[in-house]
Parts: sequence; structure tokens; C-alpha cells
Amino acid sequence: MIPTFIFILGAIVGSFLNVCIYRLPKKVSIVSPSSHCTHCGKPIQFYDNIPIVSYILLGGKCRYCKEHISIRYPVVEGLSGLLCLALFIKHGLTLQFLLFFLFAASLLIITFIDIDYQFIPDSISIPGIFFGIGASFLIPMMSWVESLFGILIGGGFLFIVAIGYKWLTGRDGMGGGDIKLLAMIGAWLGWKAIPFILLSSSVIGALIGGGGLLINKKGLRYKIPFGPFLSLASIIYIFFGQELIKWYMIWH
Repeated sequence: MIPTFIFILGAIVGSFLNVCIYRLPKKVSIVSPSSHCTHCGKPIQFYDNIPIVSYILLGGKCRYCKEHISIRYPVVEGLSGLLCLALFIKHGLTLQFLLFFLFAASLLIITFIDIDYQFIPDSISIPGIFFGIGASFLIPMMSWVESLFGILIGGGFLFIVAIGYKWLTGRDGMGGGDIKLLAMIGAWLGWKAIPFILLSSSVIGALIGGGGLLINKKGLRYKIPFGPFLSLASIIYIFFGQELIKWYMIWH
């Protein structure tokens, strides 16, 4: 029953993450008003706000206006539940589990906002940097020095890349949001994680983003949000980073 409870807890948090994903770009309070249909404005009752279950029972439609509800809502809730469960399995019921779930939840918010709006909210990334430094005093696997260097190396590297790209092409390539995001990732995971995350996110971005451009017949000037790839690479590092690095070193 404990794993089931942990998944449900993560899915409930995911329901709140959906509120953040919808409201933060609109600069609307995430506290008030209460959850409501984005089409007709009717308040959503508690029995229609059960993560994943309510979406299935309602057939993906609002009870009142019958407009379709985005599939993203149960997807975010499910991902949040799975991340919560996976982190619990990895770390047990510890402070480290709670801290990394907070970090993973912030990455989920950033990912879906960046996909929709191609920007990363400072209201998540900047506080996330400070929370990451604070977490370094509580996470045994990393010191505050590694966290601080993670901020400097992560944010600094992308800043140099952005300046260099603009100097060579005359166009903005890497956004300021990506720079702050990698600084936040460095704060949480330390400077040693930065090479792995940069390499992994670039490979994932080339495969997924390049494939998407070919399918949609978009030109090379079409902007692809990089935040989701940085976030996915960070999640991979949390679960498999050390093992993958050791495997690479053995074979090379």
C-alpha cells in the first residue's frame, strides 16, 4: 500500500503543478481563484478534481460545458506520480527523497511552460537556484562548494555559448531562461553533473528536435525549446547518471 500512497501523493502534487503551468505564464495567482474550467469558468468540484481518475470518468470533458480538457492534465499528474514513486524507491522515505521530488516537480513545470510558450519563468528558476544551494547542506552526496561551482559553470557555460552564437550569427540562440535553468540544475546536482547533462540534452535535443523539424518540415531557423531537454537529462542523471558515467569510463 505504501507505493500506491506515494504515487497518489505525487499525482496530487501534479494537480497543483498543472495550476502553475497554466497560470504562471499568464501572471495569475496560483492560489486564487480556486480550480475552474478554462472554457466556461465554472468552479471544479472536489469530486471532479481527483488526479487522473476524474479525467477518465468525465471522458476528458468539462461536466458543465462539455468542452474537451487537455490530455496534458492527467499526463502531468501521472508523470508527477511516477517521479515521486521512483524517487521513493531510490531514496526511501528520507529528506533526500523530498528534496529531489521538489526539484523534479519544478522541472516538470519548466518543461511544459517552455513547450507552450518557449520561455522559462524566473519565478521557478531563480528561487530554484537558492533552494538548490540550501539543499546542498542537507544532501550527503554533494557539498555547498560543488553546488556553487555548479551554478557558475552551468550558467556561465551557456552564457558564453549564447554570446558566441549571437556574435557569429547576429541572432539570439540560447535564451536567458536556459542559462538560469542550467544554473539551477548545477545548484541541485553540482558541477560534476554539468558535462553529462549538456551532452545528454544535446543528443536528445538533436534526435527529438531534429526529427520534429523533419516531420513538420520546419527550417533550421525554427526555434526549439531547450528547457525540456535539459530537464529530461537532469532526471536521467538523478537516476542513472553515476552508473552511465562509470559504464562510459570502463568502455573508454
